[in-house]
This record gives sequence, C-alpha cells and structure tokens, in this order.
Amino acid sequence: MSHLVGAILLDAALVTAFAATGRATHGEDALAGLWQTAWPFLGGLVIGWLATRAWRAPAAPLRTGLGVWAATIVVGMLLRAVSGQGTALPFVIVATVVLFAALVGWRAIAALVARRRR
Repeated sequence: MSHLVGAILLDAALVTAFAATGRATHGEDALAGLWQTAWPFLGGLVIGWLATRAWRAPAAPLRTGLGVWAATIVVGMLLRAVSGQGTALPFVIVATVVLFAALVGWRAIAALVARRRR
C-alpha cells in the first residue's frame, strides 16, 4: 500500500513541479496561479491512473508509465484548450518530453534498481 501511495504522490509532485517550473521559466510567480496551470495535467494524471489501472503495477514503466504519461498529455492539453489556456505547439512538445522523462523516467529507474537488487 505504501508503494501505491508513494507512486501517486510522486506522479502528482512531478506534474506540479512541471507546472511550477514552466510558470517560473516564463517570469510568472511559480506559486500564484499554480493551480490554474497544473489542474489540467493533474486531471489527465487521474484519468491515466484509472485507464491503466495503475494501482495494479504503479511502478511499471511500460504497462503503467506510458499510459499514465499519454493520458496526462492528451487529457491535459484538451482540458487546457477547453478552459481557454494555451496549447501552442512548442508548449505541447516541451510538455510531452518533460512529462515523459518524469512519469516514465522514475518508473524506469525504479525498475533498474529493482533488477539490480535481485
């Protein structure tokens, strides 16, 4: 159970850190308006967890990570679009790459560490 809670919290923290970093990079206050920037991706993250049934294998890079990442991007961008937030191509590309590295990356590292321990 602790691995499940840890995976959920890590995913949410990484998505939130992505949003805060993006705001800071563009000269905006990283905390003011953070919810507005983060909520579409956090919504996508929830959809990704549900669609992949991530609770069954929360740290699996391919089975869970790819699906969670894809849903976070697709749903997040759709929610941004319908809420009047930007979805410029450069932003979509950066978000896709950064969130792939974050959401699939930690799972790949965890899998490598687990293999080495065996």
